[in-house]
Amino acid sequence: MKNILEFQQKIVPELMELLKKRYDILRTIYYNQPIGRRVLANSLGMGERIVRTEIRFLRNQGFIKINTSGMTVTREGEKIVDGLKNFIHELKGLSEIEKYIKDNLKLRDIVIVPGDCDKDETVKNEIGRNAANYFKNIAKDDDIIALTGGSTVKSVIDSISEAPNFKNILVVPARGGIGRNMETQANTLAARLAHKVGGTYKLLHVPDNLSEEAIKTIVKEKDVKDIVKNIYSADVLIYGIGRACKMAQRREMPQDKIDEIQSEGAVGEAFGYYFDKQGKIIYSTPSIGIKNERIGKIKTLIAVAGGSSKGEAILSVERNNYNSILITDEGAARQIMKFIK
Repeated sequence: MKNILEFQQKIVPELMELLKKRYDILRTIYYNQPIGRRVLANSLGMGERIVRTEIRFLRNQGFIKINTSGMTVTREGEKIVDGLKNFIHELKGLSEIEKYIKDNLKLRDIVIVPGDCDKDETVKNEIGRNAANYFKNIAKDDDIIALTGGSTVKSVIDSISEAPNFKNILVVPARGGIGRNMETQANTLAARLAHKVGGTYKLLHVPDNLSEEAIKTIVKEKDVKDIVKNIYSADVLIYGIGRACKMAQRREMPQDKIDEIQSEGAVGEAFGYYFDKQGKIIYSTPSIGIKNERIGKIKTLIAVAGGSSKGEAILSVERNNYNSILITDEGAARQIMKFIK
């Protein structure tokens, strides 16, 4: 198949570009349906005239429907989106990039989805769907699942279909909450995941930016002690990765502290730890929850993050997480490979 793709790209490169364009249009409609033509054009960064021509083709083929609320994908169109996924993956050479990154970072596994979150928000949904499928394949009865907050972790939970066929699963937030968006808080996502898999959950009603003195007092409470024990005993940890400066700002750190960790080379952040390019911890925020020294004891780590702007951040966090399964996108993966080289 690889040789055939190479021949096709050499002889009819315009055919491959057309295929990728129509796939991107169909996938974007699928994840945003119903969607209007102008919004679709803006999302893809294409001219309305080009989008109008391709929409006409997709409708004539029976892949989409158009009504007053916008465009939607038909069942036949869904088959195309799903069926072309592996082909586009090979067409873009993502299997080779997966192998390169996996071997260099000694990851347990890696999945790269086509596209770039920074340019197309629907790619985040694809990361979520792939991570959700991975989770359903590795989760088992009696597991304790810990997860952090964030929009990419939310996309994972959104993509998990209700499947209450697990027994005695417990879901817990890995750390306290940050920010004001309740939809992406770890507590909210833990409760939603527990509901979807027919499990139970415990909540950690503690902000993630308390002083060390406050934390020392709170951890003495029995309820907090119990949930921290559950977090430390997690079998699976699902976590997002952020850029150091952006996450420091979200945690409302003083500007002088942000300047300090930046000057020391922090580029990536995960579960309250700030890492430099070599994967060394530069700084950690006082918090109740998962500790970096316990990460290696968790059987399965699922990292979810995408976007070319996060490439260096992802690399910094994943350099020492040898047991990690990384679900990312093409934009971030190409940057990671560039930084490794």
